[in-house]
Amino acid sequence: MMMQTLQVALGDRTYPIYIGSGLLSQADLILPHLKRKQVAIVTNTTVAPLYLEKLAQPLRDAGVGVIEIVLPDGEAHKNSQTLNLIYDALLKNRCERTTTLIALGGGVIGDLTGYAAATYLRGVPFIQIPTTLLAQVDSSVGGKTGINHPLGKNMIGAFYQPKVVLADIDTLQTLPKRELSAGVAEVIKYGLIRDADFFAWLESNISKLMVLDEAVITYAIYRSCQNKAAVVAADEHEAGERALLNLGHTFGHAIENAMGYGVWLHGEAVAAGTMLAADLSQRMGWLKADEVRRIHALLAASGLPLKAPNLGVEKYLDLMAMDKKVAAGKIRLVLQQTIGKAVITSEYDADKLKQTLEAIA
Repeated sequence: MMMQTLQVALGDRTYPIYIGSGLLSQADLILPHLKRKQVAIVTNTTVAPLYLEKLAQPLRDAGVGVIEIVLPDGEAHKNSQTLNLIYDALLKNRCERTTTLIALGGGVIGDLTGYAAATYLRGVPFIQIPTTLLAQVDSSVGGKTGINHPLGKNMIGAFYQPKVVLADIDTLQTLPKRELSAGVAEVIKYGLIRDADFFAWLESNISKLMVLDEAVITYAIYRSCQNKAAVVAADEHEAGERALLNLGHTFGHAIENAMGYGVWLHGEAVAAGTMLAADLSQRMGWLKADEVRRIHALLAASGLPLKAPNLGVEKYLDLMAMDKKVAAGKIRLVLQQTIGKAVITSEYDADKLKQTLEAIA
């Protein structure tokens, strides 16, 4: 299939997203975005044996100096200690402001590398090369970078846009089934919040998506990125519409924090959180029972967990109060008015929220 191209329209910081097969070794997609012929590739111990040389050698062949930074794998390492490993390597190699950082990996690597790029020497260029479905459809696009804190997920970070995003669908062939399912949770999110036609398409094509049918997976990534790019262009710093992308995330982040980062994958926690949001939306008189069943069925067909862990109402509320969307001390939630339309609101019935959380037991 031909490579698909999208633009994230941000004025003079507009950048392309390339989606297709065999992109990893195409140095010509990267070279125009380098200020000088030096890059630092940041990856992890899982991805490095699979794809590091496939990316690095064509760059070396093109005369680019390549520094390799291999980090431990997993959400548990998305912290200040691991961030310092990147800084250490950049400083030891005397990297300058014209050195480009390249994130090769999933969402954790993308967030860590992006935050390092935003802060090293007060800002150096970076490129996203996501190797998981979740990163290809969500975290690599839009410039959110950061690390976790023991008290909350993604509470420390910066908005910092990449120069280019390369989504090579071939990397999904080595993705564990559980990680693929986690990524599908974010794909489904776009249908739920703003694209009812895409949700219906997913219902018809989910079985092909789960076996990585090339045409289906390419279209799913393209349509997801198209939705994400439109939202980011309209609201780069999450002052309004962009917060809708957090459907299921306020509940999901509470789950990740309580269970221990990495025990539940991000997409798994988002899926369970999406069902909690659907339950509350139905209690609010918005979602119809049939719509809740459709959401449940599509998440189930993706192999995702549908039942959140029973942390207790007070534990959920305490952790949700640490969410970045909290305003004036009030937890704001992304809820469904219907499939294809979501709202961010603090005007929900607090008793109904408690009923949703109590129903987990």
